[in-house]
Amino acid sequence: MSKQFSSLGISAPILKALSELNIVEPTEIQQITIPLLLSESHDVVGLAKTGTGKTAAFGLPLLQLIDTESAIVQAVILVPTRELGQQIFRNLEDFGKHIPNISIASTCGGIPIRPQMERLSQPTHIVIATPGRLIDLIQRKAIDLKQAKYLVLDEADEMVSILKESLDEIVAELPKKHRTLLFSATLPGTIKQLIQNYLDKNVVQVSANMETVGNQGIDHEYIVVDPIEKLDVLMHFLNSKDGERGIIFCKTKAAVNKLAKNLAINRFSSGALHGSLSQGIRDRIMEQFREGHINILVATDLAARGIDVKEISYVVNYHLPDTYENYVHRSGRTARAGAKGLSLTVLQQEEVAEIPEFEKELGIKFIQFQKPSVVSLEENNTLLWAKQIFKTKPNHDISDDLKTKVKTVFHHLTKDELIEKLMANYVLQNKVEVTEKPVKKFKK
Repeated sequence: MSKQFSSLGISAPILKALSELNIVEPTEIQQITIPLLLSESHDVVGLAKTGTGKTAAFGLPLLQLIDTESAIVQAVILVPTRELGQQIFRNLEDFGKHIPNISIASTCGGIPIRPQMERLSQPTHIVIATPGRLIDLIQRKAIDLKQAKYLVLDEADEMVSILKESLDEIVAELPKKHRTLLFSATLPGTIKQLIQNYLDKNVVQVSANMETVGNQGIDHEYIVVDPIEKLDVLMHFLNSKDGERGIIFCKTKAAVNKLAKNLAINRFSSGALHGSLSQGIRDRIMEQFREGHINILVATDLAARGIDVKEISYVVNYHLPDTYENYVHRSGRTARAGAKGLSLTVLQQEEVAEIPEFEKELGIKFIQFQKPSVVSLEENNTLLWAKQIFKTKPNHDISDDLKTKVKTVFHHLTKDELIEKLMANYVLQNKVEVTEKPVKKFKK
């Protein structure tokens, strides 16, 4: 492993950290970008899909290029969300743990600014920030970028609207001669305009792993449902993935909340993630997801940025994404670090016509996922009902006298007989709910 990364020009302290992290082989974008950043002085545009190692592609050479003897900010990394900022911060801390005196700070929005200002009063070499928070720090004179040599725009396609408003103010604080490194999973027209406006005319563009979305390890499938059965079909799928971790994407915050509530009612181990939640709640949910305490994350597109969990085995597009770029980012949450993964899109019949357009634009092939039968859905709902009963906590407010009376009703039944009767009652109740219709009464 060391020979492979050392052949790219990576120094011994970083090689040692990579070895300890079991990072075995450079990815394609790393093989192309690392020598370029270490040996050249051009601006660089790095185009590679989500999950292909872009953080190490710019992070490893940045760590090596820092002059730790100089206690000034030398590199600024702009990110669209605090979650992604935290992820990059953790990665760089791990990569640079054997570099003496290296100092990295994360200054993203969503949390109090005062501790970040205090942190920046200490020697700092690399700052990771969201654009809004960085401008706030600049305006408060809490950060000096006058000698920064590097500006990194990571996941630029996810924050292009923010950059349009804030990049002028940030660039004005940098020395005229600085190097800009832009990394993105897609290259829409808005990003091309950004490159033209802010990067040197001799910019070098590199791309890797662009022949398919994310990598070859993702199976792209779709399933066609009627609106009334959408939730039941999803829960059937989730039951088939019991114990595995996945992310379900919805278009809006309201849809995330509604779906997360339905999953909680049916006792799925899940949590919701969207921009209206407080940063403390978002951090707690992400930590639970990373640690495996919850298996399912229901999220909006932007809130899911920065989720780098290797064991995500599937993503579900509960709503068809608005753009091809969003599909790239969604599906890229699975099949990371060489693993296999599934990207399942739930469609209504009128949306099926859009699939060929996604295939053509992204260079992928979708396979139709077989919808479960009505009988199978009913059986799955019965299992969910049983799990609800199993996971229901005893109600200690019920009087002992009433408990005794109820036990007397059932005392002569065996466990198997009681289960048989409970299931029969459940099936009967649900059939009544489905088939019962208002009956008009006529007077004679």
